Amino acid sequence: MEETLKILVVDDDEVDRMAVRRALTQAGVQMELSEVGNGNDAFSALTTTAYDCVLLNYRLPDQDGLALIQQLRSSEIKVPLVVLTGQGDEKIAVQLMKAGATDYLSKSRLSPESLAQVLRSAIRVYRAEMQVALANQQLRESREQLIRKNQELERQQQQIQMQNFKLSEASLLKSHFLATMSHELRTPMNAIIGFSQILLRPKFGQLTHQQADMVERILNNGKHLLMLLNEVLDFSKLEAGRLDLKAEIFDVSKVINLAVSEMRSLADAKNLSLLVQSDLQNPLVFNDPVRIKQILINLLSNAIKFTESGEIWVEVKELPANRVAIIVQDTGIGIAPRDFKRIFEAFRQVDQTITRKYPGTGLGLAIIDSLVRMMGGKIFLESKLGIGSMFKIELPRQITLATVGGETPPLEVDGDGAFYSAKNPHQSSSQARKASIGYPKFKL
Repeated sequence: MEETLKILVVDDDEVDRMAVRRALTQAGVQMELSEVGNGNDAFSALTTTAYDCVLLNYRLPDQDGLALIQQLRSSEIKVPLVVLTGQGDEKIAVQLMKAGATDYLSKSRLSPESLAQVLRSAIRVYRAEMQVALANQQLRESREQLIRKNQELERQQQQIQMQNFKLSEASLLKSHFLATMSHELRTPMNAIIGFSQILLRPKFGQLTHQQADMVERILNNGKHLLMLLNEVLDFSKLEAGRLDLKAEIFDVSKVINLAVSEMRSLADAKNLSLLVQSDLQNPLVFNDPVRIKQILINLLSNAIKFTESGEIWVEVKELPANRVAIIVQDTGIGIAPRDFKRIFEAFRQVDQTITRKYPGTGLGLAIIDSLVRMMGGKIFLESKLGIGSMFKIELPRQITLATVGGETPPLEVDGDGAFYSAKNPHQSSSQARKASIGYPKFKL
């Protein structure tokens, strides 16, 4: 079914209006036709009614067609305008097109076919222009919305940057506070330890059994507090990037034996076997012996803490590509897979409650992870609840000079630094199998 068009004819000549009406009828145009004789009536009609097209005679009694077109456009009345011109008005028609007319048709060429063609063409052009205008409007609105969103994102980014700055400043203040407090507390703590050791020497007087027991408790608790303070101080240095490796050539087996000797009393107190095996053909390495010892003592401390019965053993062995491995295994409580990553986070322990069974700062493994990274090494963890755990540290035999005194890696764990497995660590270890059949080990 053909669309019914609302058409307005603006012409003061009744004969011309009749000719237009007849041509449209003969062309078969479905229409609702309205007619006015001057520009004022045409403007009034267009302000109250929406038309599909206006057929406008250029010469009107009250104003010419150009003035009416300009009046309509200034009033933002949008409608297809086809100007009907007299003979010799083609130049004027061009001006009308520039002013906003959609098309023009000379009255001398008026026919049903030409009028219908111009009418439909004008409506198509107008509707296409409206669609383009609508699309442009939507694009402008979208652009304005994007601009607003970008401005909002910029404001949020500025707020985030400000928050990051405040957090960074707070972190620096925290690290400075931890370092200062740890340093200040270490001085009186060393004094407590020193005087406790003096009191236990026979030449300073014989203490009763009860007094010696109390002084030994003071000494042991002082050493424990000093260890905690040293952990906090190391952590603050690592966070601030001020901890440097002091590399030298040393016998790694001797350092491992020394660390095991220092931890033996804690293992003996819990009736735990502490064994060590060295399979190094060349025990010399280029690294920081103090930090290697610190790594091993932290691993042994955790192993003793979380093992109630059984064995703890240390193994150091050769690896391909000029590397060495230090392995600490235990028959302790084990670690659940969901906690593998968390235990390497600073101040994080599996049991975070204030009534937890196992004390500590939660910094030991975080410090180990950071030190191993500084040395260009890797950590491997295998553990199973109720079976035990194995920590394997792989290090280059000679650390590169770039890592010594360089910037400290961040205290965080990802797939490039630590590797996890929920396997039984004893089933995967050749050393554990040797122990199970009574393979001899060096016991210090």
